[in-house]
Amino acid sequence: MSDALLDITGLEKDYHTLRPLRVRQLTVQSGDVFAISGIDMLGAETFVHLVTGATLPDTGDVTLFGQNTRGITDGNAWLKSLDGVGMITARGILIEVFTVLQNIALSLTLEVDPIDPQVIPQAGALATEVGIAANLFDVPAGKVAPDIRMRVHLARALALGPKLLIAEHPSAALPRDSVAGFGADLGNVARDRHLGLIAITADDSLAKAVGGTRLELVAATGELRTLSRIRRLFR
Repeated sequence: MSDALLDITGLEKDYHTLRPLRVRQLTVQSGDVFAISGIDMLGAETFVHLVTGATLPDTGDVTLFGQNTRGITDGNAWLKSLDGVGMITARGILIEVFTVLQNIALSLTLEVDPIDPQVIPQAGALATEVGIAANLFDVPAGKVAPDIRMRVHLARALALGPKLLIAEHPSAALPRDSVAGFGADLGNVARDRHLGLIAITADDSLAKAVGGTRLELVAATGELRTLSRIRRLFR
């Protein structure tokens, strides 16, 4: 049995656009960091649904943590598999009147008003790990800068100790001067924890900051080709 976190082979999924989402082959091991371009926002959302088994491929196979998603028929087993995937997406919901720390704590407990005292150290450690300054812990999420909001999403994704992180166009709503810093911290967190990371992005600055292997999806064929150093210089 493969020890890959994720293995995609011959995937094709119609998501009601000009072309279906195609991925010929993608294998992610612990410690792999990939920045993938060529997937639009709707395609990225579809990709996440396929990886997590929320939807199935029209053709091909998705194997997550050694289990083909077609074979997951038990609801409890499906929910358990989701604990291994951390998703960083602006589609995630933050409760804007809750503080930054309360929003992070929601991934650990429902007792957040006030926060369960036993959870505060863990929530604070997660906030610090993703680069949130302590003076922002008690600020309502609706009043912090967009990059801090994305860092809250990252902290929440890490809360349950995932093996694989997937970031959906995480810099799309960020001010340009915050993209590189967020991207570097995202890549560093994945490397420090020895996680697999797939950052789906059209943002060259983010991809450079994340580091790792840069891939471009060829929509017509599903090939994921490595961006050469020369091509990167002109992007």
